[in-house]
Amino acid sequence: MQIIETPDMWVLSISRKLTLSQIKAAAAECAPLIEHEITRHNLQKSGSWLFIAHHLPKNSKTLFDWQICCPVMKPDSYDGALHLLHLEPIIVATRNHYGSLRTLFTQGYAPLIREIEMSRHDFSGESREIYHDWNGSVSTYHHIEIQFGLSR
Repeated sequence: MQIIETPDMWVLSISRKLTLSQIKAAAAECAPLIEHEITRHNLQKSGSWLFIAHHLPKNSKTLFDWQICCPVMKPDSYDGALHLLHLEPIIVATRNHYGSLRTLFTQGYAPLIREIEMSRHDFSGESREIYHDWNGSVSTYHHIEIQFGLSR
């Protein structure tokens, strides 16, 4: 586990209220919409895709607030249909997961949660997944950075 400050960034984003089991379908639906909007408005990507969760549940049936975001260079103006958001820096506990989505929770999330719970830090309620190396939903190898916001 590392404790870091996230970078200040601008993102094009779509928000949904969904369950953990609905993320795959929502990402498949929303990512092309964001890509289209980036192209349509001549925006420049500036980082890896990220998912932001607020109060991530411990089961696959509870609804929570989720955002899919693509970092972009701050445009002079934007009048498109999606949300252009400015993400302020936050302090997070982070861990990299290298492997399949099947092991993301058992080998990625679970060890990080245990480390945070054993530390002096408290969860803020925000968590993020940054997709540094995404190789498609059926791939057995990805590089996903998991981040939990810390309130202290």
